[in-house]
Parts: sequence; C-alpha cells; structure tokens
Amino acid sequence: MSRLLLVEDDAALAEALARALRGLGHEVAVAGSGERALELLAERRASTDLVLLDVMLPGVDGFEVCRRLRARDTVPVILLTARGDAVDVVVGLEGGADDYVVKPVEPRVLDARVKAVLRRSAPAHRPPTPHVHTIGDLELDTAAMVVTRDGVELGLTSTELRLLVEFAEHPGQVLSRQALLKRVWDYGFAGDSRLVDAAVARLRAKIEPEPANPVLLRTVRGFGYRLVKP
Repeated sequence: MSRLLLVEDDAALAEALARALRGLGHEVAVAGSGERALELLAERRASTDLVLLDVMLPGVDGFEVCRRLRARDTVPVILLTARGDAVDVVVGLEGGADDYVVKPVEPRVLDARVKAVLRRSAPAHRPPTPHVHTIGDLELDTAAMVVTRDGVELGLTSTELRLLVEFAEHPGQVLSRQALLKRVWDYGFAGDSRLVDAAVARLRAKIEPEPANPVLLRTVRGFGYRLVKP
C-alpha cells in the first residue's frame, strides 16, 4: 500500500479524490494548504511515499512547495494542474516535480501515474558487484545508486539518477526523448517530452561545471541528448 499526501485546497474535491484513491488501495493523508503540507511532511516524512500537489494553492502555492521540498528532500511529487498550461507545467517540472496530471483528474489515470512514479523511485535490482562509471570528476555507482564528486554524494532524485544511468550506460549515443520516456519514466506511449527536457536541465544544474554551457550532457538538436565523457 502506497502512502500519499494529497495537497488540495478545495475540500470537496480533496475528499472525493482521497476516497477514490483509498478505494484503489492507497493510504491518503490530506493537506488543505501549502503551509500545512510542509508541516505534515516535516512531521511524517517517513510515512509519505509520494506527494500529489495542486498548483493553485492560496498562500504558498504548489510551485513554491515543490521548490522547498526539493531543497531538502527527494520525495516524488506529481503536480495537479487545472489548465495544463505549458508555462505552469515547465515551471513545475523545473522546480523538481516528477510528473503532472491535468484536472479534472480521473482517479484510475492518477493511480497509474502514481504507480509509475513509485516504480521509478523504488530501488532497482542491481548486481552484487558494484559497477562504477567515471564521468569527468563524477563517480556513478549503479549498485548503490549514488553519484559522488570528490567523495561527496550529490543530492540527485531517483528520476535524475535513473536518467544519468541511462546516459552512462550508453556513452556517446544519442538518446531520443521518447526513448528516455520509455526507459526512465516507464511510459510505453508518446508521453510529454517536457518531462525529459526539465529533468535534463535539473540534472545539468547538479553535475555540470557550467550548466548554461554543458560539456557532459549535450543537446543534439532535433534528436535528443548525448553523454560526452571528458
């Protein structure tokens, strides 16, 4: 049973969605504001597997909640957006969200997205012998699923780690956005390429010496991305 925190200021919608998700086998706690969500996560982080976060919240909005969470935690976040507006989606993804769902929300669709994100976040089965990739001044251990620079672990989210593993295991190859959606996001259909672009941007911010002028993760215009090992 997955343990979800639903952050939604519309009490009737929150109650209906929480009831539906409980009926699908999830444990659901509800927060009516961004401030309350941050308080609950500080109190019960160990009992929260994923956050369902409405974008349009009074006071501290969903974007700010997501940014504050990402500054201290890697808990998976799915944004709930009423408009599906391109700007809202990109801002949310660049702020660290793992996925988004457009309202009105169909509970079974949301259930599928939750399960996909949790599958990606779960520790993958790895061989007992560590396989360490050296990428510039970084070391990526695919057994422990950690990235270090000069012995210091970088705070990558599960999505960012899986993305870097894909690039490290295919050095020099151009990986298309659709291929990455399938391998990293577990989407067997034509998903939203903005997920990939935002995740690559976040990954670059953590591993590149100059994220605005990347030397490791290169964009291949019209095709996708390629890892270049120095």
